[in-house]
Amino acid sequence: MQEFEHIAPADIEKTSFSIIAKELSEKNISLPQELAPVIMRVIHTTADFDYAESLKFSPDVLEIIKKAILGGADIVTDTNMALAGINKKTLSRFGGEAHCFMADEDVAARAKEQNLTRAAVSMKKARELSKPLIFAIGNAPTALVELCSLMENGFKPVAVIGVPVGFVNVVAAKKMIMKSGVPYIVNEGRKGGSTVAAAICNAILYSISKEKS
Repeated sequence: MQEFEHIAPADIEKTSFSIIAKELSEKNISLPQELAPVIMRVIHTTADFDYAESLKFSPDVLEIIKKAILGGADIVTDTNMALAGINKKTLSRFGGEAHCFMADEDVAARAKEQNLTRAAVSMKKARELSKPLIFAIGNAPTALVELCSLMENGFKPVAVIGVPVGFVNVVAAKKMIMKSGVPYIVNEGRKGGSTVAAAICNAILYSISKEKS
């Protein structure tokens, strides 16, 4: 029977990050200092070290997102799971809110009428918000495709966190975002998910809080 190490509840996360740092070192993986908090939190969330190599960041994207959050930008996501995972209390300290429109009745009706996914229609609805917007997409590649279409027609989000998981159009949609000109954080390949999208948002929020403390 495997022996369990007793760790105080308050120390579990700290110990986990120490283990991650140690294993990264053992794998001869050195993370850029400014990106390490995001990458390590994603690894912490998934227990998957592949993210150390597959997460891609456009130039200065973290500073762009941090500046927007400090200015009260909102976050829009494509699942209620990601919405639940984002630390909304911390976001609200800077004047921002988190949104997910996937379960809205009008989104469901428009999706059926237009033969589109609810994810795509929810991106259209998000465009109607008046505040600067950061998109955190963890499930639906159609959300990324719709964002690209909206951007081609003049829509300018602050940044797109594009980490949908799956097999159908996932890789292609991520590549579209990386070529769109929008600041991005994208996980190459099939891996991702709502928990990854939320982890990236939280890593940035916690970094801002730490810098402001």
